[in-house]
Amino acid sequence: MLRRILLASIGLLALGVMIVSCFQKNGTLKTSTDLEEVSYNFHIRPILSDKCFACHGPDAQKREAGLRLDVAEGAYSKLKDGNGFAIVPGSPEQSEVFKRITSLDPEYQMPTPGSHLGLLNEDEIALMREWIEKGAKYENHWAFTAPKQGKLPEVSDTDWPKNEIDYFVLAKMEEQGFAPSATAQKAYLLKRLSFDLNGLPPSLALQQQFEKDDSGSAYEKIVDALISKAAFGEKMSVRWLDIARYADSYGYQDDEIRTQWPWRDWVIKAFNENMPYDKFVTWQLAGDMLPNANKEQVLATAFLRNHKYTEEGGVIPEEYRIEYNLDKTKTYSSGLLGLTVECAQCHDHKYDPISQEDYYRMFAFFNNSKEKGFEGDVSQSVPAKTPILTITKAEIEDKLRFINHADTSRLLVSVMGENETLRPTHILDRGVYDAPGKVVTAKALKAVMKFDTTRYAQNRLGLAQWTVSKENPLTARVFVNQIWQEFFGKGIVKSTGDFGMQGDLPSHPALLDWLAVDFMNHGWDMKRLVKQIVMSATYRQSAVADPKKTEKDPDNIYLSRGSRVRLPAEFIRDAVLASSGLLNQKIGGFSVKPYQPKGLWESATSGRGVLATYIQDKGDQLYRRGMYTFIKLTVPPPTMIIFDGSNRDQCEVQRTNTNTPLQALVMLNDPTVLEASRVMAEHMMLKNSKVEEKIRESFQRIVCRQPTEKEMTLLLTYYKEEASYFAKNKKGAEQVLAVGEYPHQAKVKQEETAAMMRVINMLYNMEETITKS
Repeated sequence: MLRRILLASIGLLALGVMIVSCFQKNGTLKTSTDLEEVSYNFHIRPILSDKCFACHGPDAQKREAGLRLDVAEGAYSKLKDGNGFAIVPGSPEQSEVFKRITSLDPEYQMPTPGSHLGLLNEDEIALMREWIEKGAKYENHWAFTAPKQGKLPEVSDTDWPKNEIDYFVLAKMEEQGFAPSATAQKAYLLKRLSFDLNGLPPSLALQQQFEKDDSGSAYEKIVDALISKAAFGEKMSVRWLDIARYADSYGYQDDEIRTQWPWRDWVIKAFNENMPYDKFVTWQLAGDMLPNANKEQVLATAFLRNHKYTEEGGVIPEEYRIEYNLDKTKTYSSGLLGLTVECAQCHDHKYDPISQEDYYRMFAFFNNSKEKGFEGDVSQSVPAKTPILTITKAEIEDKLRFINHADTSRLLVSVMGENETLRPTHILDRGVYDAPGKVVTAKALKAVMKFDTTRYAQNRLGLAQWTVSKENPLTARVFVNQIWQEFFGKGIVKSTGDFGMQGDLPSHPALLDWLAVDFMNHGWDMKRLVKQIVMSATYRQSAVADPKKTEKDPDNIYLSRGSRVRLPAEFIRDAVLASSGLLNQKIGGFSVKPYQPKGLWESATSGRGVLATYIQDKGDQLYRRGMYTFIKLTVPPPTMIIFDGSNRDQCEVQRTNTNTPLQALVMLNDPTVLEASRVMAEHMMLKNSKVEEKIRESFQRIVCRQPTEKEMTLLLTYYKEEASYFAKNKKGAEQVLAVGEYPHQAKVKQEETAAMMRVINMLYNMEETITKS
């Protein structure tokens, strides 16, 4: 009795002191008293999903008391014990759910103390009361409802919007009492654009050209120029390589070499040629099943074959064959549909209306491949696994010119291919490969959209057509959100890979729907979508933070200022190479092995195969873009991983963004950064100009703006100090300059060059250098 009183007192105290919280996961600042209407999708479902669905949701195996609260029929039905109803529309006091969430009796209240889910706060309780009073109306999950393109919102400041995006953003700002930030200065804007569209810093010539152009079309001309560059396809491809888990080795212990890079070349080509997204997806899911499929279409299906493979003797082939198809299913659902479908591999999904049977029906689309679970150990290794696409030199010179391969040898790529006889698909008990149950046929997720077998074939081509149907509520939304994330650091839906009930709600739902419909209505045009975003006033805002805005909206949910985001790992490398003049701008081709700590591979390998020892590349191969760095799955490139690059062992739609001391150490000590500093210093010292001019030019090449006078004073002072030191320590100058394999300039004075190298290295270590602001 004492325990019950104590627990009740604690619960009462918690309710009494709890502040009014933000009840939307997207961080909205409004409370229930501000709302004109309570929405099940945006206000009630998040509460039920967090507090109730674990025990009263879609998963029948985990459902308590036979009560299901994720659907109206369950919530309105009589309780199993016959004592009332969970929800009585119009009457909170007669609704068992409401009585329990407001109870302080630990033996009666919900969620139960033992669930550790926590009590509802005052605002959540008020929302539940108001929703039930107004009829407790259920709605289909917002992401499973087809997007509609509504009218543009009305705004007070009609001069600010530059395109439709801005009306939606400004309307949300004005609701919160915010005003937009000023347009970013030209130098910052150009740097942002160049990295967003090309993944490279703007050249000195481009900076000067843009600064001098005062015409009204100056900005758009730069946008068009950057989108038309071949580097655009490289920049856009990096995100897709994460989704497709692209790597240059098979993974697992032996981790032998593979040759999937021709597919990477195809992806770059597809972005540069602006292949419509629906076609881009269809080819990758089922290019081999298209009528009279050509080799390019078959090559595109390597998307599904980029997962890990084992080459270890003694494995059970069927176990790994199943594992490979599980990976394909996850890549498809996470990367294209934005759903955590893999939760249903072992049991019905706890939160989304996806049963285990639904999961294996989707799994069935990939289960008829000719792929094998095991093709021999590393001693019998080949750089591609069955089914294999063979590409000859003649084909590269004729139909497949986008593949960058100067060698005369054939290329082998793992692709898709169907069995002639349909392999039966079973529901696997607890997801275990050797526990087959009921046989199911291929069908896409009915919770998303009906899979009409009279309209879609029950194979991968049918799945692809279902996926890119304009009636599919997810595909366009998910892609638009991923692209938005590329430019603003986070998506309109923050949980980019989860549009389900446990995912974040969209911060601007009307904008997301408008963009999705607009994207489909304009032929799934990817370049148009990109231009639309960067041409908006929203994108062009200064990233300078107003303290009042930051205090009220620290995560910049309402986009009242520009985003300030560190460059992705690959583009940090690219920025260093490009600004120093070292960058090898070759497009596509096989992956390369730049500088890497000695012994790293050897300490994490079985000691067998071609990749047992790290053999560094030489010459201009050392200076290729970051996206071409060889990725060994068991030992990913260390610098990339330190800067949160994907390790590519599974589909990844959203990278983490950390800030660690190791990152500072990389910029201080990485051989590539030091070599770039040395090479740029040597080039600068060959110029017939004053030291101040050399520093100013170096600053502009690296930081992409003019230095302030204070910055120039600090840098010049530092140069003089270092030059004085090296004048007395010539051996020290030699040691500082003895970095990297790029040829030295013999005509420069070592002491002065070493001092200039120190200054340039300092510039590379400025936070601003590797920040897109």
